[in-house]
Amino acid sequence: MQTILVCDDDEQIVEAISIYLTGEGFSVLKAYDGQDALDIMEKTRVDLMIIDVMMPGLDGIRTTLKVREKSSVPVIILSAKSEDNDKILGLNIGADDYITKPFNPLELVARVKSQLRRYTKLRNSEEEGEQGRNIYTNGALVIDDDTKEVTVDGNPVKLTPIEYNILLLLVKNAGKVYSIEEIYTSIWNEQAIGADNTVAVHIRHIREKIEINPREPRYLKVVWGVGYKIERQDGATDGK
Repeated sequence: MQTILVCDDDEQIVEAISIYLTGEGFSVLKAYDGQDALDIMEKTRVDLMIIDVMMPGLDGIRTTLKVREKSSVPVIILSAKSEDNDKILGLNIGADDYITKPFNPLELVARVKSQLRRYTKLRNSEEEGEQGRNIYTNGALVIDDDTKEVTVDGNPVKLTPIEYNILLLLVKNAGKVYSIEEIYTSIWNEQAIGADNTVAVHIRHIREKIEINPREPRYLKVVWGVGYKIERQDGATDGK
């Protein structure tokens, strides 16, 4: 049974979400502020966190930042704000998805399941029968797809599951340009409707982590009007 941590200072919202999630077979942990959520995660394994942005004390943004210091567990942010800047902020600090209040509980459950499928596949890929060392190199950028480790110039790079999957897709196909729609469809496994900001934020976040100077990227480049690609470097290898 997978465990979902739900954090919101509105107890009625927490209870409502809990009812829907438990009805789908999930175990639910409840928190009513950011610090409470962090304390729970220190003691208990959590498979996904749903957290509200606006809370007294430690808010959802700062809580997510602290979670990302130690964990790549999927995070879905809830907020009453619908402006693009707020969505971008949530994604930029490490959240995997964003839902605006008021929301359809069935949509939230669907998004939870979608995030868990991706995260579980990423975490358990070795147990699903993958053999050998799947290592992809592109210049000083190295991805070990068996251990899910990424390094640049020998320095480890910590990515969220979605960031990792996007980077792996591009590195495995170095030199090929992917449109926003192709990236979204490949990674999210759903139709790309209004995906521009979502993909752009994750791309920017990856670039900030793997590039020495994100303004003059060596690896992850934009092809204006078309999409994104990993620039193929000398000595690039394609796994195993």
